[in-house]
Amino acid sequence: MNETRHLLRKPPWLKVRPACTDKCRQIRKTLSSLQLHTVCQEAACPNMAECFQKGTATFLILGNVCTRNCLYCNISHGIPPQKVNENEIEHLISAVGQMKLRYVVLTSVTRDDLPDGGAETFARCITGLRQAIPDCKIEVLIPDFRGNIKSLEKVIDAKPDVINHNLEVVAPLFPLLRPQGNYQRSLALLSSVAPTPIITKSGFMVGFGEDKADIFRLMDDLSSISCQRLTIGQYQQPTLKHWPVAKYYSPEEFDEFQTIALSRGFANIQSGPLVRSSYHASLPDEPAGISTNQQRL
Repeated sequence: MNETRHLLRKPPWLKVRPACTDKCRQIRKTLSSLQLHTVCQEAACPNMAECFQKGTATFLILGNVCTRNCLYCNISHGIPPQKVNENEIEHLISAVGQMKLRYVVLTSVTRDDLPDGGAETFARCITGLRQAIPDCKIEVLIPDFRGNIKSLEKVIDAKPDVINHNLEVVAPLFPLLRPQGNYQRSLALLSSVAPTPIITKSGFMVGFGEDKADIFRLMDDLSSISCQRLTIGQYQQPTLKHWPVAKYYSPEEFDEFQTIALSRGFANIQSGPLVRSSYHASLPDEPAGISTNQQRL
């Protein structure tokens, strides 16, 4: 990483500080009382207040300490407690009920310390939610399970509505930013889901220093394995210790990405400066995608 690179000034379309309403505060209270983590809070998502106000959240299971250290991510990394919290699933179901959710996103830190990478916990959460709240749709945003197909099959067999696995960055930058991951392994995981009835989804960020040709190649790679949904957002440096932003893309450039992605055949696209993986996740597939105009302020 170039330590001498100057910090870029944020453009006006990224300067968003919506007030936290009573609804937002109530959700924080619910999550805290049940000792649940959300990726919204742990990753400092710019849409956190908006989503909390709407009564939605992306739940972070398997604790909040990741075994990997991706250079863009604000989630804590290190050695997680070996014991998985057995009350987590019960608390999750309780929170979904209290928040009256009809679309739930479950994700996790990467747990390379667990034999199956946490796949069994994902499966149990899906099954538990199905039994408790049958009409609730479930999306899971999963790690790569180190390429363990048996772990992936545990999640597939639990039958979530959507399986998401983010590539996050273009192929040439993958070894730098995700040194413990593997670009081809991530593509192979999504490819293994594609033949099933489960919707496949992936996402990535821009602004790390990639070329547009790399972005279009990533789209082609995902399209070639029949990935159905795609999210594209702007990387924002969480702290001075993280990878610096090389470029802030304009809303018009995100419009361009959406147009290109549509030509690749994706069924649903979220493309905009403030888009994150779970943003508007509950919206149905639309042939025209979702306009980035929703991101303009």
